[in-house]
Amino acid sequence: MRLQFADYAVIALFFSVNIAIGIYYARRGSTSLGEFFLSGRSVPWWLAGTSMVATTFAADTPLAVTGFVVKNGVAGNWLWWNMVMSGMLTVFFFAALWRRSGVLTDVEFIELRYSGKAAAALRGVRAIYQGVIINTIIMGWVNVAMGKILSLTLGIPKAEGILICLVLTAIYVAIGGLWSVLVTDLLQFVVKMTMVVVLAVAAVAAVGGIASLKAHLAVIDAGRIASGGGSILQFFPTSNSAWMPLLSFVVFISVAWWASSYPGAEPGGGGYIAQRIFASKDEKNAIWATLFFNIAHYALRPWPWILVALASVVLYPHGVLDPTTHQADPELNYIQTMIDYLPASLRGLMMAGFLAAYMSTIGTQLNLGASYLTNDLYRRFMRPRAGQPELIWVSRAATLVAMVLAAAVTFVMTSVGAAWLYVLTFTAGVGLVMILRWYWWRVNAWSEISALIASGLTASFLQMPQVHLIADGPNKTVEVLLATVAVTTLVWLSVTFLTKPEPFETLANFYRRVQPAAFGWQPIANATGIVSTGASLGLGLLDWIAGCGMVYFTLFGIGKLVLAEFASGIALIAAAIICFVFIIWDMNRRDWEAEPPARIPGAVVAAAGIALIFCTAHLYGGSL
Repeated sequence: MRLQFADYAVIALFFSVNIAIGIYYARRGSTSLGEFFLSGRSVPWWLAGTSMVATTFAADTPLAVTGFVVKNGVAGNWLWWNMVMSGMLTVFFFAALWRRSGVLTDVEFIELRYSGKAAAALRGVRAIYQGVIINTIIMGWVNVAMGKILSLTLGIPKAEGILICLVLTAIYVAIGGLWSVLVTDLLQFVVKMTMVVVLAVAAVAAVGGIASLKAHLAVIDAGRIASGGGSILQFFPTSNSAWMPLLSFVVFISVAWWASSYPGAEPGGGGYIAQRIFASKDEKNAIWATLFFNIAHYALRPWPWILVALASVVLYPHGVLDPTTHQADPELNYIQTMIDYLPASLRGLMMAGFLAAYMSTIGTQLNLGASYLTNDLYRRFMRPRAGQPELIWVSRAATLVAMVLAAAVTFVMTSVGAAWLYVLTFTAGVGLVMILRWYWWRVNAWSEISALIASGLTASFLQMPQVHLIADGPNKTVEVLLATVAVTTLVWLSVTFLTKPEPFETLANFYRRVQPAAFGWQPIANATGIVSTGASLGLGLLDWIAGCGMVYFTLFGIGKLVLAEFASGIALIAAAIICFVFIIWDMNRRDWEAEPPARIPGAVVAAAGIALIFCTAHLYGGSL
């Protein structure tokens, strides 16, 4: 793809603006760890929520979704759509509790909930596990995706391109802390969402519009259905689907979402979602931020990517070859569509959009990884009495350490989708203990330690090439997941009852500060006489059902509308609105000790609406 001088100027300007934002917030981020990692706990819901969405929209996301759709159809996205249910658990059961905990990181929470040497050891292990291992794997697969983009579009060698992007991102993160991440996330989200919508319009126009796209796909479907693959446009897999048999689908929607701890959808919350919750100005802002994130992440963003993937199936019937391996790589369909069909005048902006997607995720992961290394390793175990200036400099150094680790792991990865699946199975079985530690007093540090060890060892063992306990096939991932969940759950429950509970004082202090529902804390509630002010589990469950319904109805409603099935699309959107009204009713009737959440400026809403109308009109007109 050839770029003109103006395109390179746009890209250079984009980098410059992001670094300038980091410099602007340098002084504010330097005052304390709370400012550097949590923005002083003063972030409004719309900024925290947008930052969550921007973080999950990485350079790898459109490529991975394209790969799923090309190989498995629209229904292939259930690999991650199932996590709506985990996300809604965080909204209605954990966001307020996280905000009340008052910790700096979700790893620091461990020594609030548990005590003694076991808790200290667990905190150190979790800091390394999340801050080094999982965090580095995430940045690695984002770097892999960016390397594919740069090599295919601009011909830049993978190593050089990744290092340039990584270093420039690390600069503004190390300078400005979380404030620079949040503000740049807002800018980056606007840029990348605008450009993926534009590319979707261009891709559909290239095949002659929606009607023509559906006609071409119907012809392709005849061969897919004959081989047991099902229609590419089906939202749900068929019972005889070759790529996702009934067992796999059932496991994804009934087990995976609560059993596996996946970045952005951790059961019980955690990672950068928890960090944004800590940074929110109060509990109500934390809940609305997390709710907005789940709506935007699962319902509003996917269809521009899916439309490009569907168009690419028609445009590239024989696939797109990876220039390195010379084999077809379905993830590259997205990039090739951009190269061939995006108007030349917009290519610089599209590359800026990819850079935005990359930088928003890497920026968050660098800041988050540094928070674990600084707060949960350096300050906790090395320099407990370190002053704030020292800790700020350590935080900046830790950001650079996280950058180096990310660069190192990138070159041992080849597939984004494979990395996603590895993390999904590696953490299988951990989710339940992460949920119950909030709502059951009997869970102790050894419960969590044993779950982590059992999950990692079991999943790794079952996937070793020398082990043949589970045969290769379309069900292998979920069979590994189910086996890992079973073993891990048996191990951690056994360990829980074979070891002593946490000391009463630790449990009482936790219950007093966080005040979860008293149902699973009855012995502690009775002994302390504290009446929990948290929302009832019954109403939380109704909100959770309404939240899941709202997201799925919106997701499928938008899908029906963009595919010109207007009657069913409008009906689904109406159902989503009913669910949303119920949630608003329940939120407004609660007794919040906080100011109302900040509103998004009307001009932003109006501009978004105008852009949506403009792009929809062109989508159905079949031209850009």
